[in-house]
Amino acid sequence: MIRIAIIDDHAIVRAGLRQFFSEQVDFRVVAEAATGREALDIVRKAEVDVIVLDISMPDQSGVDALAAIKARAPDLPVLILSSFPEEHYATTLLRQGASGYLNKDCDPEEIVKAIRTVFRGRRYITASVAERLADGLMNGEDRPLHEQLSERELQVFLRLAKGETVSHMADSMSLSVKTVSTYRTRVMEKMKLESNSDLTYYALKNGLIQ
Repeated sequence: MIRIAIIDDHAIVRAGLRQFFSEQVDFRVVAEAATGREALDIVRKAEVDVIVLDISMPDQSGVDALAAIKARAPDLPVLILSSFPEEHYATTLLRQGASGYLNKDCDPEEIVKAIRTVFRGRRYITASVAERLADGLMNGEDRPLHEQLSERELQVFLRLAKGETVSHMADSMSLSVKTVSTYRTRVMEKMKLESNSDLTYYALKNGLIQ
């Protein structure tokens, strides 16, 4: 039996997934959450085999949630199921510990296949993502700029792009203002940008925020 936790801020999505998973003899949904904070509570309290995680949530991004989950439970498979197309986030999140990435428009049977794959300790990668990963290995300099950021840098980048202040970030990420400012400087250098407005424009243009 594969014990699954569904993390998505839309109740109708959770209900749809729960109903579909109930039709699989080896699946059991043991927990649900609408926020990244609730997801961490599930990781702490519940016995879960696979987490199905959305990228966009009200209290924090899926990038933040993934980092927090992997910090607490590094071996717990996390399958990203997002409304963002694969080319926007897949390779980045796979590098940062996700076990797989699927777009919500995919065939439902593919979600089932992905969950069974990551449950066995393997990565689930679609053909298009595999091609992007291979291209990235062969042409590292041609990767999109945001894919060259570290996990922390990507977290800071997305928060800045959404208008969050350095002081608020420092508080919510349990870092000093100086440390966050250092990450901001690195992001600006790697992204070849000069202002927070430039970061927001880049993120919107590349479909990284809505």
